[in-house]
Amino acid sequence: MSADSPKQTNTTDFGRHTIASAQEMRERARQHLERGAVTEEYQADRSQVVRILNEVLATELVCMLRYKSHYYRASGINSEAVKPEFLQHAQEAQQHADMVAARIVQLNGAPDFNPTGLTSRSRSEYKEQATLTEMIREDLVAERIAVEFYTEIIHWLGDADLTTRKVMQDILAVEAQHAEDMKELLGELTKAADRVR
Repeated sequence: MSADSPKQTNTTDFGRHTIASAQEMRERARQHLERGAVTEEYQADRSQVVRILNEVLATELVCMLRYKSHYYRASGINSEAVKPEFLQHAQEAQQHADMVAARIVQLNGAPDFNPTGLTSRSRSEYKEQATLTEMIREDLVAERIAVEFYTEIIHWLGDADLTTRKVMQDILAVEAQHAEDMKELLGELTKAADRVR
């Protein structure tokens, strides 16, 4: 029998992991078509991943709403310099929510957009802030929560769900930049307030 024979079922061994033959992969791909992207190689507890991703979804939606509120409510001498940052962060939080919802669907789950209980599902809070400095401070707290939460998710997933881990890594990189942006804005406002005194 030649090495290219369709009946070949040998696997290639690279130490801890093996790569199945083309025939084995083709046969497995034809099984359980209703699962879509969730194959036999998926090692995570899918229901737990969907539950956590719905918490991420809620967190991103609350962040988007908070940033939108801050964008429209910001006032004062420094607000025009800060408002574009609020708007950009709101748009990026919406993109993150869309990415997470799409991944939940790929995992055969249902994204939870129900506004009832949204804040209880979110890791970050939605608080009304009166001043620009308070708004930025609250946004920085929320970004720090997101950075910690998403880092924990990435570690928790490990190699069990590489696609979700990649989604979370991409979101985490943006959240870390958001935290840095808010830290810089807070520093600039603090310096400006000190100069006025």
